[in-house]
Amino acid sequence: MIVVTGATGNVGQPLVRALVEAGEEVTTVSRRAADVPGARHVTADLTAPQSLTPALDGARALFLLTNGDFHATGDLGKVMHVASEHGVERVVLLSSQGVGTGRHAPGLEGAVTRSGLDWTILRPGGFHSNALWWAPSVRAERTVHAPFGDVALPTIDPADIADVAATALRGTGHSGQTYELTGPVSITPRQQVAAIADALGEPVRFVEQTHAQAKEAMLRFMPEPVVDSTLGALGSPSVEEQRVREDVERLLGRPGRSFADWATRAVAAYK
Repeated sequence: MIVVTGATGNVGQPLVRALVEAGEEVTTVSRRAADVPGARHVTADLTAPQSLTPALDGARALFLLTNGDFHATGDLGKVMHVASEHGVERVVLLSSQGVGTGRHAPGLEGAVTRSGLDWTILRPGGFHSNALWWAPSVRAERTVHAPFGDVALPTIDPADIADVAATALRGTGHSGQTYELTGPVSITPRQQVAAIADALGEPVRFVEQTHAQAKEAMLRFMPEPVVDSTLGALGSPSVEEQRVREDVERLLGRPGRSFADWATRAVAAYK
């Protein structure tokens, strides 16, 4: 049995779907009750590791996705201890590209690599789905306000992250591996907006924000250190942050999905 935390999110949902379609027995975990087709659901919170006990009984593998609350108050070492006590043999952690580039601290990764379990770490760059932040203004006025309109980054489809996670959870040869995950090409915010317009079949205007304007808007829903780190990566990315990686294609045997592909699906889902 495979346990998936964060099962209702952008990566968790397609991961559960991929595992169920592959015939795996899946238990999903989230902090709120949820109806997850094809899987058993357990309400639990990673910040209270013992609450995972009903989900972990009989599990052989665990997918770990943590949120901001956990970063502030959680202890992944305790989570790994509980997982080990219940017989989990393999863990796949969704980390971030920022750990590899030095923008983020590697604390969560260390707890996993020291756990004594077989481990795989996934380090994706920015998600295609971050563009959902623009959905309200696209719906209301067919306009996107964003900074750094012509800075290109190789964003990735969350469904591709999910497919890589499913491969690592089910297959062999992934123990002790860290995979750097990006989309197939780099794309600018201005180009992303053009792709959204194509998917809608209507013009969408791009209005470039200054750094100060973007920071003010992001501070409404992010703590300041996260805002500063995010704007740094978006506005002044390093060579490593701009580089298209080959791990997705190598692991899945196909290129990653483009932003345009994601936009077409998103528009169909959110119309």
